[in-house]
Amino acid sequence: MAHVRAKARSPRKAPVLGGEKFAVFAECLLTGVWIAVACLGVVTYPAAFAAGARHLRRRTAHESGGRGEFVADFRAALRGGWAVGVGGWVAAAAVWVDVLAARAGIPGGPFVGAVGIFALIGLVVALLRAAAVWTPGTSWRALLGDAGRRTVLDPAGSFLLTAGLAVVALSGWIVAPLAIPVLGAVAAAAVAVEERYRHR
Repeated sequence: MAHVRAKARSPRKAPVLGGEKFAVFAECLLTGVWIAVACLGVVTYPAAFAAGARHLRRRTAHESGGRGEFVADFRAALRGGWAVGVGGWVAAAAVWVDVLAARAGIPGGPFVGAVGIFALIGLVVALLRAAAVWTPGTSWRALLGDAGRRTVLDPAGSFLLTAGLAVVALSGWIVAPLAIPVLGAVAAAAVAVEERYRHR
């Protein structure tokens, strides 16, 4: 009986608060570095974010996976993702022309420039949402079509991703190297937004 009382009085070990959350945050920063390196191919950024998002999905599901799996996913996503990357740069160039037209004082230029910028932000958000749900063998065209609809139907989630992109831009403006690991946080935000939308 005394043994039972002593056992009942023995202090419990306090759980490590936030340990798992900190590990996920650290993984996001590491993934951001991987994404930045994979983006060096100029048109490889869709595949880089798709591989990063899939890595983070594995991490949050407590599945094994590391740099090797990231590289394999990146290669698989690059098969159709490079064309999406080219299209993104073409869209960015078109918006830049609109902005130049607005600065030149062409009639209607400011309106066209503003519409172009908002359209480009919407395209980037749709791309992030598509990358967040990418799996090997999935068509990028189908992913982008579905992601475009979710971008419109889920304005709150799209706003969150826009805010994440603003944080990356601000980080790069203040301290350029800081923008590299923050890319992983943007990929994690895209995964979280898609999970939120799926559970609604």
